[in-house]
Amino acid sequence: MSIFSEFSSFKAEYDACVATIGKYDGLHLGHQHVVESLRAIAKARNLPSVVILSEPHPEEYFAGDKAPPRLSRFQDKVDFLLSNGVDAIYKMTFDKALCELSALDFIQQFLVDGLHVSTLIVGDDFRFGHKRSGDFSLLQEKGLELGFEVLREEPCLVEGERVSSTLVRQALMQGDFEAVRNYLGRNYVITGKVEEGKKLGRELGIPTANLMLGSSKLPLHGIFSVKVQHEDRTLLGVASVGYNPTVENIDIPKLEVFLFDFDEDIYGETLHVEFVQKLRDEKTFDNLDALKTQMEKDIEEARLSLQVP
Repeated sequence: MSIFSEFSSFKAEYDACVATIGKYDGLHLGHQHVVESLRAIAKARNLPSVVILSEPHPEEYFAGDKAPPRLSRFQDKVDFLLSNGVDAIYKMTFDKALCELSALDFIQQFLVDGLHVSTLIVGDDFRFGHKRSGDFSLLQEKGLELGFEVLREEPCLVEGERVSSTLVRQALMQGDFEAVRNYLGRNYVITGKVEEGKKLGRELGIPTANLMLGSSKLPLHGIFSVKVQHEDRTLLGVASVGYNPTVENIDIPKLEVFLFDFDEDIYGETLHVEFVQKLRDEKTFDNLDALKTQMEKDIEEARLSLQVP
């Protein structure tokens, strides 16, 4: 799969494409249905399938730190789309120039001249252009005029609710991981590289793998039972996502994972942490002995939730 951020490099490789556009935050079932349609139509048209990703998210551009926490990093999206057979990604920079571009100019510059879109697949709620003035009807109208097809993807419903990134985010914040799995079709995953920490867990007899997440906002906090994918194996454990209030009280949250029956050096290696169940909220303890006692209880509860002897 190729990743592009310039029209010239895209057009040097492709003459036309079948495309969809969005944030794809969370890569939930609704997104997955669009990708399935995209690939099927691209195959039928004998054209490449392209996902146009907005980076940063519009909310991040306008609201900054007040924007909702991301569900997926850009690399998470790339990995998922790659594994689902998408041919190319166009990374669309959301900046002042783009947000001031009229809907008509966006169609002409991005869809027609820039990417030579033959077929565009979007939801009926898709909005674009300056002040979100463009909609599905305008796309259809200009598509007929300019020679590209516009297809509507129906909303994905789970128990009568339209699946959305907002719905996934709410379920994560509430610790409702059954709902999360229903919306995503899988466990929620955070991926990161193991970095060297202060080794406090090892001093307490509970060594943890530390993953710095590089984001000041996360959609979940607390203590969780987890499954961890490392290379070609699945490990089980308990994870903490938060600010270490008892010891450090850091500004940027980090993910710490204690792996059951595991004692290997994995610094610098990538872990994919799947969240199975929330055990409790993060809290401050009076001393390290109280923290260790609670960690031991967390480990026991996580073993039970994961059905580990």
